[in-house]
Amino acid sequence: MANRVKVKITADGVEGFFSRARTEAKKLDRGHAIEAGIVVNFAKAEDMAQCLSAERLRLLREVKSRKSTPVSNLAARLQRNRRAVDRDLGLLEGAGLLKVSYQSNPGHGRLKFVSPVARQYTLTATV
Repeated sequence: MANRVKVKITADGVEGFFSRARTEAKKLDRGHAIEAGIVVNFAKAEDMAQCLSAERLRLLREVKSRKSTPVSNLAARLQRNRRAVDRDLGLLEGAGLLKVSYQSNPGHGRLKFVSPVARQYTLTATV
């Protein structure tokens, strides 16, 4: 999935949502295909900035650069506390930007892995 999908993150609210919907509907009316993708829309640019802090963007970039990474390795590479990374991953996963999975680690419980949901992320904010 991560090789084909693009994620577009916008902060243009309801107006932007309906504008994109009209554009896509017109494409369908003309018989054109719609590109697969995920749109995460924030009502205001401030909301997007709060969710996508500098550290969370750094985390997103690091995850995107690899296919699937154990959270402990990710925290070590970023030189961040694992709990802080876990908290940020939960928020980014809740927004649909990352995927978290678990794998068995015999004799040691389970490992938490994180992977990107897309090959490309596009951030758009209108102020």
